[in-house]
Amino acid sequence: MATAGPQDGTQQTGGQEARRGAFSSRKVFILAAIGSAVGLGNIWRFPYVAYENGGGAFVIPYLIALLTAGLPFLFLDYALGHKHRGSAPLSMARENRKAEPLGWWQVGICFVIAVYYAVIIAYALRYTFFSVNKAWGDDPEGYFFGEFLQTSDPGVTLDFVAGVLIALLVVWAAVLLIMGLGVQKGIGATSVVFIPLLVLAFGFLVVRALFLPGAADGLDTLFTPDWDALTNASVWAAAFGQIFFSLSIGFGIMITYASYVGRRTDMTGSGMVVGLSNSGFELLAGIGVFAALGFMAQANGTAVDEVVADGIGLAFVAFPTIISEAAGGSLIGVLFFGSLVIAGLTSLISVLEVVVSAVRDKFDLRRLTAVLVVGVPATVLSVVLFSTTSGLLVLDIVDYFINQFGILLVAVVTMVVLGLALRALPGLAAHLNRHGSLRLGKVWMAMVAVVTPLALGYVLVRAFIDTVKEPYGGYPDWMLNVFGWGTAALVLIVALVITFARRTAVTPADETDQEVDR
Repeated sequence: MATAGPQDGTQQTGGQEARRGAFSSRKVFILAAIGSAVGLGNIWRFPYVAYENGGGAFVIPYLIALLTAGLPFLFLDYALGHKHRGSAPLSMARENRKAEPLGWWQVGICFVIAVYYAVIIAYALRYTFFSVNKAWGDDPEGYFFGEFLQTSDPGVTLDFVAGVLIALLVVWAAVLLIMGLGVQKGIGATSVVFIPLLVLAFGFLVVRALFLPGAADGLDTLFTPDWDALTNASVWAAAFGQIFFSLSIGFGIMITYASYVGRRTDMTGSGMVVGLSNSGFELLAGIGVFAALGFMAQANGTAVDEVVADGIGLAFVAFPTIISEAAGGSLIGVLFFGSLVIAGLTSLISVLEVVVSAVRDKFDLRRLTAVLVVGVPATVLSVVLFSTTSGLLVLDIVDYFINQFGILLVAVVTMVVLGLALRALPGLAAHLNRHGSLRLGKVWMAMVAVVTPLALGYVLVRAFIDTVKEPYGGYPDWMLNVFGWGTAALVLIVALVITFARRTAVTPADETDQEVDR
């Protein structure tokens, strides 16, 4: 099972392979994959991206990006994990020894994301309770950045914020407990409960938002098409970027999850369900968010475009304002922030599972041991870096750089290496075609090896040029160099060290299904 066995450097298959764990059914796998894909970005990023890039017209490049980049890359991840029955590094190594560093690169990225992603869930957890009595009062912005986060000037401090620290520890305790229970009893069972609950809660929130005064103005602002935007290359770049980031592809998650699925599972059909469900939830989020923003604009006597926001500003400043002004605002708040907590937890679990699975495969550890080996350092780093008065500033920098120059870069390199250098795509397509309802051929290979790398490469180059021209966020150079460029580079260096520190002897995955968690 391990990338390198504990004694003689050879990998074990058979019994050990079975003990990696497995999802009990295709349905559970699909729900877990949806839980990973549907995260915070679906709720607070897609509506703003669509609005900024042509409104209703954005649907066209978005759907094209889904079909030509999102789903093809999702199938690539599925093929690697399902064929080789391992974590990202092990699956890459079984495909070709030269590809193993790509897997560890993805693992490093996931570890970094997990460390900061948890704190955003902690914010949402606190705000779920704040919504009951609207604790932010008449100044949501001042409350969030001042009283709640006690945000400091640019720099790094060790001044801990008790409210954030306690919530963050609760989040990590819940996540590690779920993961310690195993693939099916922990991750799978959580997804079976949380994903239907998320759909119900967020669906109710959207319905409530649609009946707020001014909701129609908000929807009109979002969906009025700007057809001229379709001639703008940046709009198409935004569509490809949004699809890529929202589907949880390219950084090991879907490789890992696919390794826990039975041999005869229809992976391409499952991928279609996951991809369309993710996009459907994004559309639902766009409707709910802009309906609420339309109400906010009418209540304040301003145009909708004057209150549009995304990310942290939308969640913890704009929405509390809406909650304070709307009838039944407390219920809206509980539903909104509760949805953020659920969506965030299912995504965080999937991100951390990439690391846990890789550590288990490499060092032949029991699941609980691996969870502690990964989870304890992650919790400590998360607390030290992000529960302080400088936490939000560091989070903003790390998030931007690890997404643009971590996730995006490793995805482009992976497609080029597997598609063009190693010629791995025919064999991967043949594997998925064995039981898949959607057959993959030369068109899929062209999308993965040529179209998607070019599209995402363009997004990457634009981001690099923009970042070099104007330092991100106006932060001091030393912070950008340490937490931005430094973090992105360190992940790659560590990946190479782990790969080459010990020679890997790779044997093919055994052909039996995995059934038992250890």
